[in-house]
Amino acid sequence: MPELPEVETTRRGIAPQLEGATVQTVIVREARLRWPIPPELPALLAGRTVRSVSRRAKYLLVDFEHGTLIVHLGMSGSLRFVPPGSTPEKHDHVDIVLGQTVLRYRDPRRFGAMLWQQGPVAAHPLLAKLGPEPLSDAFDGQRLFEASRRKGSAIKLLIMDNHVVVGVGNIYANESLFYAGIHPARAANSLRREECERLAAEIKSVLARAIEAGGSTLRDFIDAKGKPGYFQQSYKVYGRRELPCHDCGTLISEIRQGQRSTCFCPHCQPL
Repeated sequence: MPELPEVETTRRGIAPQLEGATVQTVIVREARLRWPIPPELPALLAGRTVRSVSRRAKYLLVDFEHGTLIVHLGMSGSLRFVPPGSTPEKHDHVDIVLGQTVLRYRDPRRFGAMLWQQGPVAAHPLLAKLGPEPLSDAFDGQRLFEASRRKGSAIKLLIMDNHVVVGVGNIYANESLFYAGIHPARAANSLRREECERLAAEIKSVLARAIEAGGSTLRDFIDAKGKPGYFQQSYKVYGRRELPCHDCGTLISEIRQGQRSTCFCPHCQPL
């Protein structure tokens, strides 16, 4: 599933060509995504100019003067530019035709979304209750420490809670906890203030480096130019069960938390 770095990589890839471009038409071949694409979307966008492309958590926000197109990549979605007249493949569900190029939405599992919000986009039900962005000043060790005081659940589950901080998905939670030297099953309220400071800093660092590497390639993820991400080449623990830790040589362990796999080094991240 594309996580925050993959979504931000996509945003950076599409923004230069999309911002300032005028939509000629929208072709919807399959409207049955996670939520149905509004049938009026082609009429809403035709002839309109894109003002900006931003991101909130894992949602891409394409802003127009009269509203915002909210795009979620789901588990297998991708956006890429293709030449006009390019033959769509089986899972190419939506084309946003811009004249000299076409922004094509592909989603084999159809678990993504394209929704329309008229009025303030932050008021949309999917966005209204989200926590702060992890790379913003609104998220730091102090906020994490305060949030953890009320939680006896595992720290990994806390940092994946979008009410606490958005966009720290499974891969990057594993990696951040390793760099912070914190066992993923530690009770959140057992962390000291300095540990929360260290973990918040590592979350920012890991996500920033992942974005610069173009995200991670998992199954179908490609960026707007059709290229994969490369951050998976530097994983310390994620997906490395029973392989030696790069730092100490101890075999990486794996447990299940919240129906997700969690990998960690028992030596570098003692419980």
